Amino acid sequence: MDIKLFDAELKVMGVLWREGDCTAKYIAGVLGEETGWNINTTYTLIKRCIKKGAIARSEPNFMCHALIPKEQVQEAETNELINKIYDGCADKLFAALLGRKKLSAEQIDKLRQIVGELE
Repeated sequence: MDIKLFDAELKVMGVLWREGDCTAKYIAGVLGEETGWNINTTYTLIKRCIKKGAIARSEPNFMCHALIPKEQVQEAETNELINKIYDGCADKLFAALLGRKKLSAEQIDKLRQIVGELE
């Protein structure tokens, strides 16, 4: 992914991924409630996302459409985290995550399934 989104921009994208296509006014209302941002802040962030190619705008009503899927951003952010913090070693990230909390038997089974699919 060539598009780098910052945390505030990801909040805008999060509304679109969760709600589907919606107006800028609607996004501003949601983020106003969730973060306390005013409408101008949200519109500025939407415009930045449009400029970066993450959102398409259409009329009427400044309708917004996500151009990149959430999974693509998650993969890029995860890769960046692994490279930046864990020296490019996914197993170090995995070990750090597993060491943080007690997993249920169901969660352990799910992880075994995921690892099994990778082999």
